[in-house]
Amino acid sequence: MKMRQKYYEAYDDRYRQIHGQNLQWSSDQPSAIVARTMERFSISRGDALLEIGCGEGRDAAVLLREGYRLLATDISPEAIRYCREKLPAYAEQFQRVNCVADKLERRFDFIYAVAVVHMLVADEDRDGFYAFVREHLKPGGVALICTMGDGQLELQSDVAAAFDVAERIHEGTGKMVQVAGTSCRMVSFETFCRELRRNGLAVLSQGFTAVEPDFPQMMYAVVKRAALD
Repeated sequence: MKMRQKYYEAYDDRYRQIHGQNLQWSSDQPSAIVARTMERFSISRGDALLEIGCGEGRDAAVLLREGYRLLATDISPEAIRYCREKLPAYAEQFQRVNCVADKLERRFDFIYAVAVVHMLVADEDRDGFYAFVREHLKPGGVALICTMGDGQLELQSDVAAAFDVAERIHEGTGKMVQVAGTSCRMVSFETFCRELRRNGLAVLSQGFTAVEPDFPQMMYAVVKRAALD
């Protein structure tokens, strides 16, 4: 494992490795649940939006082109570079932010994070993520958090191997590629909701969703700020 880097920064290695092969890791198919949640909670173009973990811009591209006031963030410098190059008209709306340790000077009406929290294995890092969400919500704001899982399975990867190169099938081409193994922790719905409550987030709605073709089964929760336990 690389020194002075957190295990979850291995995702930056993966992006660099895949982009170096002139490939994109994820699809451009937007997450339908983002649009559904925005409609349900009446999120408008005048509201301030924050994306945590924008990756290669799948959801940000749609919202920015539709005129929403979105700040799209990722911990990976390579992901941000890629998005700025892919969407030059909106380059200033992409910013590198560590959603575990950093703090922004703004709060937001709507925050969403699709397939982010599963990359965080340690409890202290997951709590840091939830605290970041809570800290950056405006009063009355809501956040959508989607994470890999079937509601029951609990497992976690070895963070010491996060930077180790492993073979993976590239979904877009079907070819075998060598990329960083990265990190993953899946939790049950019970654990997921307990984490949210522990970090001062009240669940407004929850359930299962899919972000095809990348994430065929995910848990989600829409949350708001609540008192800390």
